[in-house]
Amino acid sequence: MPRETWQPPPVLLTVDLVILTLRSSLLQVLLVERGIEPHKDELALPGGFISDEGEDLFDAACRELREEAGLDATTLHLEQLGTYGRPGRDPRGRIVSVAYLAVAPGLPEPEAGTDASAAAWYPVEELTSGHRGLAFDHGDILEDGLERARTMIEHTSLATVFCNETFSITELQRVYEAVWGFEIDSRNFYRKVQAVNGYLVPAGPKKRTTKGRPARLFKAGPQRVLRPPMMRPLPQPQSERE
Repeated sequence: MPRETWQPPPVLLTVDLVILTLRSSLLQVLLVERGIEPHKDELALPGGFISDEGEDLFDAACRELREEAGLDATTLHLEQLGTYGRPGRDPRGRIVSVAYLAVAPGLPEPEAGTDASAAAWYPVEELTSGHRGLAFDHGDILEDGLERARTMIEHTSLATVFCNETFSITELQRVYEAVWGFEIDSRNFYRKVQAVNGYLVPAGPKKRTTKGRPARLFKAGPQRVLRPPMMRPLPQPQSERE
């Protein structure tokens, strides 16, 4: 009897993008409103199918970001976030997605295109609080992207790129609070920042007047990998903050 030949199941490949930025002191994510089924009119991360067998995954991610939101991926640092292939994640069949992440300041307003009927920035808090949902398993992908971003500002100087050239430690603290998603103690934060060699350097003797005491100004130092890292404090329960 001839041995039966095994045939692999058909699998389609897509890319999805988690693009994060700070706007109006809030951590925001780029979302599109789907213009086609499945999940027509629902919010989703930008992304789509690779165009052909010869297209590189990274190139597909850059193309989808340009086509669906009008953003130039060459100005971003896209890094691979993870692979998502749970059966049933997409009603069109067995579809595996490779997700990419970028965290960057000063990103422009998006412009919808291809199969997206709208594209805009949305506060992350609206999504993590359950006020808005995302199509497919994009909520899970977003959560993974947020955790990666939170870890990045623990271990690298990424937080400083969201500040002006010179900034106060209070302004830097606001970046950490926006990304981590909770308020942190100012005195502990100041001590942690000062303990990281080469993270910040004084920006001169001038001080900027604020409502309270004048604030010392700093600028980003030469250290890109923070040692020791700026580890997240455990958020206090609501009862302890009141």
